[in-house]
Amino acid sequence: MAKGIASFTVTADGNGDYLIGIEDEDGDTTEFTATFDQLDMMSEAIGDALDADEEDALGIDDDTDAEEEV
Repeated sequence: MAKGIASFTVTADGNGDYLIGIEDEDGDTTEFTATFDQLDMMSEAIGDALDADEEDALGIDDDTDAEEEV
């Protein structure tokens, strides 16, 4: 079973990479190193996932929108 994320941090390491810290709901922290390009790809993937679910999250109904535009 997947654990929930309690918090996360992203900090520059001073050498051109970034340190990502993810704390789970049990208080355990795992750290990852990522390049700028990797971090950029992660942010794009998160944005794409949120955009795909945006209508559901906002409660937008496609049928209602179509009726309003007419």
